[in-house]
Amino acid sequence: MRVTVNRKAHFNAAHRLHLSDWDDEKNQEVFGRCNNPFYHGHNYELTVSVTGKIDPSTGFVVDMKWLADLITEKVEDYLDHKNLNEQIKEFESLNPTAENIAVVIWKRLRPFINAENGLKITLYETPRNFVEFSGEE
Repeated sequence: MRVTVNRKAHFNAAHRLHLSDWDDEKNQEVFGRCNNPFYHGHNYELTVSVTGKIDPSTGFVVDMKWLADLITEKVEDYLDHKNLNEQIKEFESLNPTAENIAVVIWKRLRPFINAENGLKITLYETPRNFVEFSGEE
């Protein structure tokens, strides 16, 4: 029997959607207000979902306290109150869209989650805009 457990978290971060190999007109056309050269911010809401078998001794799929601490260390401490374009190495050459942020979060957490367990990231950029990533290439 496989069960999915979920842990919610949040972080605040600024970013600018911009591709340096495009001219200003094309960046503005594609990214609109998100291309503000002075950046803009979001209050990101995150759900980390782990799917796996229930351990017969503990009754857990994963210890939620351990998962909470992992998310704090690998995601919140890393991204919270940061300018993603300027301060986060992954975004030196990667446009910090919600899609790419979700993939970066997944990659930061995956090495610490049991390989037999599934991992899904759900990232809300706004209450109405969100993305999900489960590791499929």
